[in-house]
Order: sequence, then structure tokens, then C-alpha cells
Amino acid sequence: MELKTKYMGLELKNPIVPSASPLTWSLDNVKTMEDSGASAIVVHSLFEEQITHESGELDHYLSYGAESYAEATSYFPEQDEYKLGPVEYLDLIADIKKTVRIPVIGSLNGVSNGGWVKYAKNMQDAGADALELNVYYVPTNPNLTGSEIETMYVDVLKAVKETVSIPVAIKLSPFFTSMANMAKRLDNAGADALVLFNRFYQPDFDLEKLEVVPNLVLSTNWEMRLPLRWVAILYGQIKASMALTSGIHNSTDVVKSMMAGADAAMIASELLMNGIGRTNEILEGVKNWMEENEYESIEQMKGSMSQKSVQEPAAFERANYMKTLQSYKTLL
Repeated sequence: MELKTKYMGLELKNPIVPSASPLTWSLDNVKTMEDSGASAIVVHSLFEEQITHESGELDHYLSYGAESYAEATSYFPEQDEYKLGPVEYLDLIADIKKTVRIPVIGSLNGVSNGGWVKYAKNMQDAGADALELNVYYVPTNPNLTGSEIETMYVDVLKAVKETVSIPVAIKLSPFFTSMANMAKRLDNAGADALVLFNRFYQPDFDLEKLEVVPNLVLSTNWEMRLPLRWVAILYGQIKASMALTSGIHNSTDVVKSMMAGADAAMIASELLMNGIGRTNEILEGVKNWMEENEYESIEQMKGSMSQKSVQEPAAFERANYMKTLQSYKTLL
């Protein structure tokens, strides 16, 4: 059985790629990922705030609202609270490249078109085979229009693409007025891949201290339905590769990702919860499913359940909403 896939020009031995997570802080973990079957590795993110912290160059996009709340910018962690600073991060990429033979994808997390973008070139120079640009932005300024936000994403992508020669993926949230149009704009701007979707970690309230506190909740299977739907809709409409992330926990999830049209299935929560060795178990499950259902390759199944391939394309649109509500009658 042929498990190979091509993701933004990189030849991968299979579609399972551990996504950015704290697991890559350790070289031993990274080596275990490779030994357990991972086809590539996305290193945890280097944040714009880490890079601009010392020079005080936080972009105005980040400071919206700070003039109203004196403590706003102080909410960012102190530099010494990060596991690795910018220099150590680049050293880690170089060390990972020496440790594994699979592709290494650096992750740069930011929102503005500022001087921090040069670190994309530094990651390339450190040995990264590709770059994942994670644009994590929550627009809270009511005077900032949707068009301005979309242009910001495109501008950041273009700035990074002008800086490096390696492939660049952009990791998105689903919160755009027209997701399909945004995907097309990024595709036209030169994105080598779209990673769908970023998970926004929602804050919680500490009622004892009356503070807003971070709250990390790992994904569950049902969360993959949203990226599954959009990968299936976008398949065949853009040139860029697609990776599906959020909610992938087992072999069935990987198969669904491929059938929707993804080139890679990115996984993190499952590895954090049940160990890095789960990768090999999931791969075995994919192989067994392919054998039982007479599939000879990943390429054969890719996109076979996309909107353009299924008998009822409306199942991905408004008709799905109506049919889903109607199906509740069977429970009454």
C-alpha cells in the first residue's frame, strides 16, 4: 500500500504530521516522533512578541485597546517565561535537523507586517525545510473593518514569501465572512499550503481572584467537522496544498481528512494525551482500513468525498443545516 503524499512540494512518507506543540521542546520527543512514523514535524511556534519584546516594537495591531487598559500589554508573558527565546529557537531547529531525516517545518506566530518577519529567513538558514505562518489574531477594535483584517493576513504572507525561498503554509482560523474568498486570496498571494484550522483558546474567569485566566482544553473528535467541511469545499478550487488540523485522534479521522482532500493530517492533542507512540498505531489503522476497502494509495482516496466529487454537493452547504435539523425527528 502506498501511503506517500505530497504536501506543499515536500514528499512525505505518509500523511500524519505532528503539529506545533510543546512536544518539540525535547529532542528525544522529536526523535520518537520520527521513529513512531511521523512523516514531518512542525516545531512549536516562535511568537512575534518574543522577537519584538526587547526592542519594544509591538505592532499597533497588538496594542489596540491598550490605551484604554493600562495593564493590556503587561498581560503578555515575560521574556524569561518562554521556554526558548529567538536565538535558542533557531538553535533548536538546527539540532532537530541533525537528529531526524524527515522534513522539519518551523512555525512563526504573529499578526503584523513588522521586523519580526526577518526571522522567517533565519529559520530557513537554520535548516527548516518549510515554514508554517500561524496568524493568530482576535480583532476587538470595532473601527477595524473585515477588509482591513483580511488585507493584514495577505500582507504578512507576502512579506514572509519575499523573505524566504522555502515553502510557506499559512494557518488560519475559520472566522472570516467569506472563507472561500479568503482562501483564494491567500492562494493567489503565493501560499504553498493552507492549514485549517487554528484553535482559538478561549479565556476563563477566576471568580476567586476576579481575573481573566488562560484555559487550555485539548481537542476532541467532533472539532474536526469544521475543517473537514472546508477542506472538502476548497478541494479543487485552490492550487495550494491543504492540511487538516483540530480533532484528529484516530485512523478514521486521518482517512476522512484524505477523502475530504487534505494532503496532510496534523495531530497534537492525541499525542499529548496518549503518547507519541500513538502515531504508529494510527498508521496501522489507516493501512488496515485501506486494505479492507481495497484502496491502493492515499492519492487514490484523496478528494473522493470533496464537494466536487460527491453525488450531493449541497450536503456541504445550507441544505446540510436543514437536513440535520430534520434528522432530529428520529430521536423523538
